[in-house]
Amino acid sequence: MNDKKNYDVIIIGSGPAGLTAGIYTARANLKTLCIAGNIWGGQLMQTTLVENFPGFPDGIQGPDLMMNMRKQAEKMGVEFVDKNVEKVDVSKLTVGQYSARAIIVATGAEFKWLGLPSEQKLIGRGVSACATCDAAFFKDNKVVVVGGGDAAMEEALYLTKFVSSLIIVHRRDTFRASKIMQDRVLNNPKIKILFNTEVKEIFGEDKVTGVQLMTTNDNRMTTYDCSGVFVAIGHTPATKIFEGQIKLDAKGYALKEQETKGIFIAGDVHDHKYRQAITAAGYGCEAALDAERYLSENR
Repeated sequence: MNDKKNYDVIIIGSGPAGLTAGIYTARANLKTLCIAGNIWGGQLMQTTLVENFPGFPDGIQGPDLMMNMRKQAEKMGVEFVDKNVEKVDVSKLTVGQYSARAIIVATGAEFKWLGLPSEQKLIGRGVSACATCDAAFFKDNKVVVVGGGDAAMEEALYLTKFVSSLIIVHRRDTFRASKIMQDRVLNNPKIKILFNTEVKEIFGEDKVTGVQLMTTNDNRMTTYDCSGVFVAIGHTPATKIFEGQIKLDAKGYALKEQETKGIFIAGDVHDHKYRQAITAAGYGCEAALDAERYLSENR
């Protein structure tokens, strides 16, 4: 294998975790390759205004934030390959045709969506999967939350700090959420619950104006005017390619403590609690510093 394909560090993933890791490893004079994916940049590439990332008092568009991070990583010397990873051999520290002394897994997690064409069209225009990120944009408006687990309850409760009212739409007749979260939701006067109900359509051209709802027991259709739809039906960690090679928890999230030497984990691929750009960036920094220390001790 020629020198062009050998690296000190290979980073798989190009969201805030992966790009931050690259900034740190390249700055430490470690030859770094970031395999960014066909669609690079992570979830923030689907976000509009980001108001809670430090350093931008007027906010910044999600794609602009990611482009700034990438430019900074490139300036530090990180090389990029904008292709998806098809094969990894953790035991040999190889990713396709590239080899490294350490690998940082920063592949992130994907939101589970409803699968409606209108939903995809309106992501960032009223459709969201992150109340912490976007709730402030819906001050004094009506919104819909879709889901029945703890994540949906947390989204709904957070939104009540901003919105005038909301409905939780759940396709089953009971929630899966913990009892304490259910009690908090049931006792909140801003929240109305619709069991046995599904969102069948989201209305709006440039922004959400309402939804079409269907009751699952009799297929009755109704409409509900709203300005936002928050989908909280779960996440899927991007770890399938690593199955059988690194430690995963029961839900498929990567565990940070890896017995395999030279493997480091960063960002939403393991973080199913916070899922913020700033925490992902912090985990990227952490993984890079750990990798740098590991490589200096194992020359």
